[in-house]
Amino acid sequence: MRFSISLPYPSGGNDPAEVDGYLEVARAVESAGLDAVWVTDHPFPYVEKGKAGHQAIDPFVLLGFVAAATERVGLHVNLIVLPYRNPFLTARLLGTVDVVSRGRAIAAVGAGYMRREFDALGADFERRAALVEEGVAAMRAAWTGEPVRFEGEGYRADGNVMLPRPVTSPQPPLWRGGNSRQAIESAARSFDGWAPFEVTAARSRDTTTSPMDLDVLPGKIALLREAAEREGRSEPLDVCLCRPFPRWLTDRSQAIEELQALAAMGVTWLAPQLAGRDAAEQVESVAAFAEVVRHAGVAPNASG
Repeated sequence: MRFSISLPYPSGGNDPAEVDGYLEVARAVESAGLDAVWVTDHPFPYVEKGKAGHQAIDPFVLLGFVAAATERVGLHVNLIVLPYRNPFLTARLLGTVDVVSRGRAIAAVGAGYMRREFDALGADFERRAALVEEGVAAMRAAWTGEPVRFEGEGYRADGNVMLPRPVTSPQPPLWRGGNSRQAIESAARSFDGWAPFEVTAARSRDTTTSPMDLDVLPGKIALLREAAEREGRSEPLDVCLCRPFPRWLTDRSQAIEELQALAAMGVTWLAPQLAGRDAAEQVESVAAFAEVVRHAGVAPNASG
């Protein structure tokens, strides 16, 4: 199993220490031997207390900033809401992160859930799932570096070429975000993996996706494998579970058991959000989490 750690969410102010904190946490993740850092995508959110949604710095700019201050750690957008964006612009942005980082870009891609953000950005909420499928096909075509002929919702390429190509060969990994059967089948059909996120039944209504916990996850992974077999996929698909609950690590023994259980289920990446009111506390959480990973024996280079 590999591990991608959330960078801090912005408070909404302009404190220089907060900007420095992104780099402190990213460097701590790299020093701890963990695999990646992740950021989220909300260009213009509607934030309401008690509801899903939060502020976010532009993920591509932030990951480019982090790339310059690190050497090894992966740069993970978790996740790109593709229906907000022209897919060729998105391919250029993520491809540039991959180029400037020498091949460290990773992205989950999803349909999104916040209708008021869709309205503000002029995006089609009702067709968002279809736009993900269409958009990923356009991105993959652009990343070939060959002339692209492709027509989508409100755009058309007639021989356009995007260079330089991404460094990652053949292309940066793209995982399909979302908990629904539709998202699982989309992952098996068009993506390199599936990126579910843990969500309670109450919060699932806000995020317009299915509830997800560790009891439900094995059945969902089985559905992914069945769908991949139907699609004729022979290569293994990644499963990257996002755990957006910082408190889950408070019981060390339980955390070790859960990591081992997740590895046994077939989870290949875990993307937790760790506790901490500021960067210093989050750096401490990174060190504590890395120690738990070592004791659980689930890292790729762990003994046993």
